[in-house]
Amino acid sequence: MLILKKTEKELLHLKEKPFKLEKDIQKLFEEHLSLLTPYQLIKSEFTIKNHRIDTLAFDPENKTFVIIEYKRSQNLSVVDQGMAYLSLMLEYKADFIVEYNETQKMTLKREDVDWSQSKVIFVSPAFTDFQIEASNFKDLPIELWQVNQFDHGVLIVNPLKKSKAAPSIKQIKTVPSSALEQLKIEIKVYSEEDHLADKSEEVKELYEDFKQAILRLDSDIEVTAKKVYIAFKKNKNIVDFAIQQRSIKIWINMSKGQLDDPKGLAKDVSQIGHHGNGDYQLIVKDTHYLEYIMSLIKQAL
Repeated sequence: MLILKKTEKELLHLKEKPFKLEKDIQKLFEEHLSLLTPYQLIKSEFTIKNHRIDTLAFDPENKTFVIIEYKRSQNLSVVDQGMAYLSLMLEYKADFIVEYNETQKMTLKREDVDWSQSKVIFVSPAFTDFQIEASNFKDLPIELWQVNQFDHGVLIVNPLKKSKAAPSIKQIKTVPSSALEQLKIEIKVYSEEDHLADKSEEVKELYEDFKQAILRLDSDIEVTAKKVYIAFKKNKNIVDFAIQQRSIKIWINMSKGQLDDPKGLAKDVSQIGHHGNGDYQLIVKDTHYLEYIMSLIKQAL
């Protein structure tokens, strides 16, 4: 990848500056975690049962814990290590909750945590083809994030995407069966298909029309399936969809008073409990107002 900096007279080639220590990557992420990720820092160097976790974080959107590990050099055991950490989290849930309560000065109960959304993230300047392929399972809650720094303070953080044709975790043969069975029971990585599986063809077609219209708004928008909704994101959630039997419930991620909605289609749900992000909700049953709704969603970009 060619990284350039444009000046008034020329293009400067930026050279990569390797991280000297894993600790340098960890310090960078922990000092800027809320900017680099949607997570909040709970504990650095969290030790539990003779295991040391580099960074323990919490995902407020999905109400779950996230473990972040850093690798300066390429390592072949990310899947095995990730599975071990996930099993550790599921076995000692109370310890994670205690750490949250002690460091955040807030009360978090076991039932407040959606353990099924737990994940492990590995951060490294580079991953081998073997590591990428070994973690490329659609229902494996292990993510690889590539981070590189260059001259002039330029930093690139790139979460590696799983392929669209990624197979199931059930095909992993090297993971101990007990660990695999525990993860299959307690952890679930959701997909668009999970939300559409039992829906009518009309609603599926309606979702596809709105999905494609949203993706046309910006080439960097990504689709991420959550437990109760499908999120369209660009650094943050822009809009969330809950697929229903005869309609789609839409939440636009803007605070009350920010949305310019001349037709008054969006309902204020700021004082009402709801699953998606933002204070504005719409329910659509057809594409009659599709272009107008896109003008509303575009305001959240």
